[in-house]
Amino acid sequence: MYYKIGERIEKFEVKDFDKIDFQYIAVIGSDEWIKTNKKFKMGIEWDINLDEITDTHAEVNIDSLTGTFSIPSRKNISGPKHNFAFALDEKGVVFIDDEGFASRIVENIARTKKYINPCLERFLYDFLESIIHRDYKIVEQYDVKLDQIEQDILDEDTTASMRELADIRSELRDLRMHYAQLLDLSQELEENENDFFQENNERYFHLVFQRVQTLHDMTSSLADHTAQIRDLNQAQIDIRQNRIMTILTVVTSIFMPLTLITGWYGMNFVHMSELQSPIAYPIVIALSVMIFFGCLIFFKIKKWL
Repeated sequence: MYYKIGERIEKFEVKDFDKIDFQYIAVIGSDEWIKTNKKFKMGIEWDINLDEITDTHAEVNIDSLTGTFSIPSRKNISGPKHNFAFALDEKGVVFIDDEGFASRIVENIARTKKYINPCLERFLYDFLESIIHRDYKIVEQYDVKLDQIEQDILDEDTTASMRELADIRSELRDLRMHYAQLLDLSQELEENENDFFQENNERYFHLVFQRVQTLHDMTSSLADHTAQIRDLNQAQIDIRQNRIMTILTVVTSIFMPLTLITGWYGMNFVHMSELQSPIAYPIVIALSVMIFFGCLIFFKIKKWL
């Protein structure tokens, strides 16, 4: 598909590419790119394999700027990514996309945008903005989830929460890497090394850079928050273990003197006069009860119980 950049993004049919006197957008498949890339006159022979794309980046060539996009699906951040490539010069941009992701973005821009100052720079701004326009809401949802997990940990409901926390941490890591790559891409566009863009339009790329930087900072902050929540969970585990050890220590301390009494009078020596006394047994019972409750009161005063 070929589009003309005017007041609106409009489709057009290519009859003679050399006679085009306006900036354009092309969205084609990888097979078509291999067959027709020379007509774009970008001075490159690029046999791109979309299956081998692993990141988002841009490379400056003598007569063109080429690069790739690897966009995480917003429905499954850690799942398969949307991969496509691009090549551009001062005349226009070509997206090489086999799955239709770039085409959907361009179609949406054509349907919803109307330009006062039509130019390639403004279109690229809208294209990059379309990639991240829902991300503020997504990041806010992660923030809400982390707050809920933190509350679950405080309520000692941790099994499912820690599993969800691990998933969120992985997704935030993927998002942060994605934003870091978009930052590099927008910087490369803003530097305008080949002078493809008008100087007063470079501000569009700076706007993209600022917005992606904000998202990058937000995801970095949330990633740090996940580490703090893990520390909180470990602290809660330590507290529970300490509580159990305190109870065991108290129980041991209470029964230690009782065990001493039992062992002492269990020796059954012949000359243990207490064994012959009719009140010896009640005295031992009373002493044991006094020791038991005395220990409980002592531990209560010390706030060990």
